[in-house]
Amino acid sequence: MKKSFYSHGKLLLTGEYLVLDGTSALGIPTKKGQWLTVEDTYADFITWKSFDNQENCWFRAVFSLENNIFSSVDNDQEKCITTETLLNILNTAKQLNPNFLSKNRGYNITTKLEFPREWGLGSSSTLINNIAQWAQVNAFELLEKSFGGSGYDIACAQHDAPILYKRNNAAPIITEVQFDPRYKDNLFFVYLNQKQSSKESIKRYQSLPLKEFDKAEIAIQEITNNILNCQTIEAFETLIDRHEEIISSIIKTPTVKSRLFSEYPRSIKSLGGWGGDFILVTGTCEGMNYFKNKGYNTVIPYDEMALL
Repeated sequence: MKKSFYSHGKLLLTGEYLVLDGTSALGIPTKKGQWLTVEDTYADFITWKSFDNQENCWFRAVFSLENNIFSSVDNDQEKCITTETLLNILNTAKQLNPNFLSKNRGYNITTKLEFPREWGLGSSSTLINNIAQWAQVNAFELLEKSFGGSGYDIACAQHDAPILYKRNNAAPIITEVQFDPRYKDNLFFVYLNQKQSSKESIKRYQSLPLKEFDKAEIAIQEITNNILNCQTIEAFETLIDRHEEIISSIIKTPTVKSRLFSEYPRSIKSLGGWGGDFILVTGTCEGMNYFKNKGYNTVIPYDEMALL
């Protein structure tokens, strides 16, 4: 018997960092995500293969399940960070649902990404949500107990439309919203040619003294609400410019525009953890040559990336 599970990728349009402390954030599921396929076998072990968007197998492992604990059959794989992370997720799922894989049988597991691994669109969150579906456990609880994070990426994985997300332990408040702006032809996603570690971004943020958190939370919440009702690109640019200023002051980090693209005439906004992955840029198709001339060749129009 074969079963398949699917989850969407994610982008955080507003509320980065502050979403960890309960600020409502605007999350955008992406059109591309990740598949997980489970096939029963007659073996007494679990074979795992992960494929990237080019059909290349970038990870493989063999696991056993004894005394309700997953472990690696290949001793060399025990030292692999990917293996350790995956075993942690599987063992946590088993703790949350002791009936998960309780029958004595083997499995062939295949994962398939639809986007490049380095893009930072949620290779981990889509995996966790797929495993949660397979194990029939709460994906937010599985995330919290295994990988950590705000959970907005899990919410994006589960929804087919933009969402407002508010963290609330294993029962977050999620509302689907309409965000199909009339000015979307002037919105683009530019990849910064480096992947940002979500864990490191969270760790750094949580180490900062947030003396003016309440003021920032109120301001960011107002910006998010205004973005949802924004009718012009000019008004949208004003809002995201202000958003950048607020987050920059909180995390004591220069904006990506001031650091890399100070001469660009339009607006630029970081998405998620600052320092890598994608940025949101306003402008025209011709204007995107500015970024390509600087070596940032992955430029994706808004409606090609986002689920609307």
